[in-house]
Amino acid sequence: MGAAGETGFRPLPGYFSRQQQGGLVQSVVESLQAAPLFTPSMPRTGKPLSVQMSNFGPLGWVADQTGYRYEPEHPVTGAPWPAMPPALLELWAAVSGWHQPPQACLINVYGPDSRLGLHVDADEDARDAPVVSVSLGDRARFRLGGPLRNSPSRSLVLSSGDVVMLGGASRRFFHGVDRIYPGTSTLLPAPFRPGRINLTLRRVR
Repeated sequence: MGAAGETGFRPLPGYFSRQQQGGLVQSVVESLQAAPLFTPSMPRTGKPLSVQMSNFGPLGWVADQTGYRYEPEHPVTGAPWPAMPPALLELWAAVSGWHQPPQACLINVYGPDSRLGLHVDADEDARDAPVVSVSLGDRARFRLGGPLRNSPSRSLVLSSGDVVMLGGASRRFFHGVDRIYPGTSTLLPAPFRPGRINLTLRRVR
C-alpha cells in the first residue's frame, strides 16, 4: 500500500487492544437494541446488499430504491440513532486531522460470505474530510483502487483492531471488501461469529 504521504491512505494495524475491541463490540450490541440491523438495498433495482447495517451518531447512512442518503432517524423504527461511543470520537480526534467531529458512524455487519464491491464514498458534502474505519472480528481482504473504477488496485488483509484512514487523494479512491476469512477471530459473540463488524466514521456536512 502507498504511504500516507503519497495518497492519504493510512493503515494503523493493531490500533485497538483486545480489551478496547471488546468495549466497542459491547457498544454495538447495546446500540442494536434501539437501532436494529436492517438490510440496505441498491437504488433502482432494489437488490439487497450482502451486509446488514445500523448507525451511531446524529446522522445515519441508508440505502433503498430512492437512493443513498443520510437521515437523522432509523428507517424502520423512526427513532434517532444511538450516540457515538466516546472511544470512536477519541479515535477520530487522534487520527483524522479534521477540525470537526464525525457526524455518522456506519455499523456494517458482514457474514462469512459477505462482500462489498468497489465503490467511492460520495454521499457526503464534506468531501475533503477523511473516512476512518475500524475492523472487529474475522479478518477481511480490503481492496484499494484509484480514482477510476478500472484503476490498478492493491489488497490488504485487515485484522480485528486494525484502523484504516482514507484521506487526501485516497478519499476519492474506489475501495471494497473482497472476502471474509471465517474463524480467524474469537472476538465477536453469537450471532455475529463467524463474521466481521466494520465501523466507519464520516463527516457528512
